Amino acid sequence: MQTFTSFQRLLAIKRYSSATIKTYVGLLTVFQNFVGSMPIQELDTSALLNHVLRIVEAKQYTYSSHKQLISAIALFLKEVHRRPVDFSPVYPTRRPQPLPEILNVREIKAILAASHNLKHRAMLTLIYALGLRSGELIHLKIADIDGDRKTVHLKGTKGNQDRLLPLPDNLRDLLREYYLKYQPQEYLFNGQRRATYSPQSLRKVFNAACQKAGIRKRATLHSLRHAYATHLLEAGTDVRVIQQLLGHNSIRTTMIYTHVTTSNIMKVPSPLDFLDE
Repeated sequence: MQTFTSFQRLLAIKRYSSATIKTYVGLLTVFQNFVGSMPIQELDTSALLNHVLRIVEAKQYTYSSHKQLISAIALFLKEVHRRPVDFSPVYPTRRPQPLPEILNVREIKAILAASHNLKHRAMLTLIYALGLRSGELIHLKIADIDGDRKTVHLKGTKGNQDRLLPLPDNLRDLLREYYLKYQPQEYLFNGQRRATYSPQSLRKVFNAACQKAGIRKRATLHSLRHAYATHLLEAGTDVRVIQQLLGHNSIRTTMIYTHVTTSNIMKVPSPLDFLDE
């Protein structure tokens, strides 16, 4: 069974993010195991496409995983074996884009207040205060935080981009309190048996806080990032500034929050008001 060491090394040289490399190599390994002893690059196009359809159905891949699998295989064949393949026949149709359910300010306060553990409260507060993705929080290092300049430097985030974010005074005070108590070494939030906190544990922390706070909305950890963007927009922050803060490549991605903000909706009169005239 082939390994993908050379492909992994190539992606590192091309400066793909560590998260992308891990995802691509992982998907390729699973796909190769699914295919069997025949190396992926030796499959003819028809067999290759058929195996893609079979594994997506067998493992019930989501839209995102389906796309990532195709991207990983296509890049591997193109870069390592100089074999471009047209995957359009098995490319997933565009998924529907439901509007996210937004946690309001009262609900955010309740979630943070329900996190009695200082470390847990610091993690959830940091995600909401800066609009972080969970991976950005997990890989945040102590050296990335400059308390004097009041900045947080996110490095190699999604799309292999860096972002410089403002550090609010109240968040800085909370992080100092956390640091003095837990004394982390390299990463700001370490796990019990590993250098970084695990994504699964972080999700459990959020879900437990939501349950204690009595949140009835369909909230996920990413809801804190959604709330960050929406609350900034409702406070009058320019959408392009929010785009930079979130690290979106396209303004269209950020514009989704214009559909869930209530600031403009609340200004629309009700037709019932016309009856009183």
